[in-house]
Amino acid sequence: MADTPNVLIFHTDQQRADVIHPDHPCQTPNVQRIIDEGVLFTNHYTQTAHCCPARASFMTGHYPSQHGVWNNILTNTRLSEGLNDGIRCFSEDLSEAGWDLAYTGKWHVSGLEDPADRGWRELATVTGRASDSNDSALERIIRAVEDEDPDRPREDGQILRPGWGNRHIYASRPDGGPKGYENLRDYTVTREAIDELPRLAEGDAPWMLYCGLIGPHDPFTIPEKFATMYDPDEIELPASFRDTLEDKPRVYQRMRHQYWGQMSEREVRESIAHYWGYCTMLDAMFGEVLDALEATGELDNTMVVFTSDHGDYCGDHGLYCKGVPAFDGAYKIPLAVRWPGGAQAGATCDEFTTHADMANTFREIAGCPEPDSNMPGRSIVPLLAGDTPGDWRDEMHLQFNGVEVYYTQRTVFTDEWKYVYNAFDFDELYDRREDPHEMHNLAAPCRNPIGHDNVPERRSPGEFQPWPELPPELNEVRREMLGRIWRFATERDDTIFNSYFTVALSPYGPACGG
Repeated sequence: MADTPNVLIFHTDQQRADVIHPDHPCQTPNVQRIIDEGVLFTNHYTQTAHCCPARASFMTGHYPSQHGVWNNILTNTRLSEGLNDGIRCFSEDLSEAGWDLAYTGKWHVSGLEDPADRGWRELATVTGRASDSNDSALERIIRAVEDEDPDRPREDGQILRPGWGNRHIYASRPDGGPKGYENLRDYTVTREAIDELPRLAEGDAPWMLYCGLIGPHDPFTIPEKFATMYDPDEIELPASFRDTLEDKPRVYQRMRHQYWGQMSEREVRESIAHYWGYCTMLDAMFGEVLDALEATGELDNTMVVFTSDHGDYCGDHGLYCKGVPAFDGAYKIPLAVRWPGGAQAGATCDEFTTHADMANTFREIAGCPEPDSNMPGRSIVPLLAGDTPGDWRDEMHLQFNGVEVYYTQRTVFTDEWKYVYNAFDFDELYDRREDPHEMHNLAAPCRNPIGHDNVPERRSPGEFQPWPELPPELNEVRREMLGRIWRFATERDDTIFNSYFTVALSPYGPACGG
């Protein structure tokens, strides 16, 4: 392994994986520099498409069922306020090993602790407690709608929400200076990172700097300079945009038709243009941090990590934001790593990697042992060097218990199949090779048009008939994928083993070949 490097983490919020890929129209030249001189991970996933559990997995190396953070820890609908007792963050291990750790930007890991409680020095840190707001949720809603004119025509990018407060999914704002973004909170965070780099470089200890931005989180409200960078007329609608969602769970349909169906195709293209502009703006801030790092002389002695917590559907399947839909757009996230001497330059890694892998990656480069032998996250240090362990995972698992309303959902996928167990509706099964955009749910109670007939002959009353009935070959896939879900749940202390009639709705339970 290369000599112990310093580490710079540039962590965005709600950024899709595809926007940093070299063949994507979105311009991210500074991330491209990292890709050209490091490794691009093409199958990197978050554990949950929600800020808090994703960040908790990044910091701990565990899934939500183990670290205990399931949804937003700063709302009154939270399922927990912070990490479970006994769960360590990698930062605690590095701090105890003598590293100098500096943190700027979004935290969102615990409502009970701040970064300083987990070994970091805090700069312009964005933290909070659920009790920080003096207003109730209802009072905030009433204030949001009190000045609205119900007779005013809907504006471009605006989503009408009677009684909730209308909101824009995208909009423009005046430039904040020659760069466009000088007056934004994310640039304040970026400047803190830039100012901290010389101080870190002057010290004798190895250091880690975490810079966490809040973009490109919705709404995509960005300076005019970046809002006009991409021509909507040249943007293609997502390949899955015309999915009717008729074979998907009803809540997916409700999201699409109640909110996002208000927008015209032109507005969808404009929204994507704004999202890309947002990503390009953040890339410019990232470039300033890289320039500052290079000015210290520490660039080639530093592992640079660019990633995000989760993605955004951004028009996939006609949807936006994130949440209960289990599609790739919200779960597949960017990861690019530059590490001279430790990572191949210009390489691509297609192995399944996960946000939970990052904690043990940082522990390994710091020479710290893993605090728990039963951790799902594995160090990606071998992958960076182009050496894939023979026992590297061949399946990926996702855990979801809801956002601010609750759903029990567990997902597993391999190169070939993806299965989503939805305890609140019918399940989903996708043939990932024949249907990469997840258009055709083979587990839906209807006929599907891609070569799989999922309407078998009806059997006699009295026999067990898993719902919906599938032909034998697809039923075998369903049973095998559910077995993978149950095995993983057992290993990760999951809490989905209640066998009561109204709860145990999986077609095959944990004792059925799992």
